[in-house]
Amino acid sequence: MAQHDGHLGAVYGASAPEQVAAAYDAWAETYDAEMARNGYRHPAIGLALMARHLPRGAAPILDAGVGTGLTGSWFGLLGWPEVEGIDISEGMLAMAARKGAYARLTRAVLGETLPFADGQFAAVISTGVFTTGHVGAEALPELMRITRPGGVLVLTVKETLWQGGFAQALAAEPADLLEQTVPYVSMPGDPATTPSLALALRRR
Repeated sequence: MAQHDGHLGAVYGASAPEQVAAAYDAWAETYDAEMARNGYRHPAIGLALMARHLPRGAAPILDAGVGTGLTGSWFGLLGWPEVEGIDISEGMLAMAARKGAYARLTRAVLGETLPFADGQFAAVISTGVFTTGHVGAEALPELMRITRPGGVLVLTVKETLWQGGFAQALAAEPADLLEQTVPYVSMPGDPATTPSLALALRRR
């Protein structure tokens, strides 16, 4: 596997949710600056897909794996008035809260039962989460459950994860593929980054 230095190495090397949370807690204060230096693309690509498939005014939206809230201020600019966020890391949630762009922020673990009602959200976006050492296809059923029929899900997925069973698991879920990008490198500034792809889905 490609080797990453510092914080990226810690999060990719995590083998349990508590390790992921601790790694992101330690990274929270410098995360935005470091990702900007690496030319981080997932948030912009995810929002571009959502803008093509989700009407303005749709609400509420869930940012699943919100991190420091990198996309927070963009939702309102694109016409979506109410966005909630969840993340495994209390430190990252604290940074997201400072941005003041989210209606609610909740600690939750993707891959476990989420604290939301069936069909609660008009859309779910999850960028940079389905990747090495983080979350796999086990999180899909809950994300589908909380998305209302006709709602949109936007996901970025590490290509190795996609080829390692994610695509097959997704085919079994109640959603139709609206759009899929070609593989792309999410962080051009980190030479060890391997390709990902992004998907837009419609919940049946």
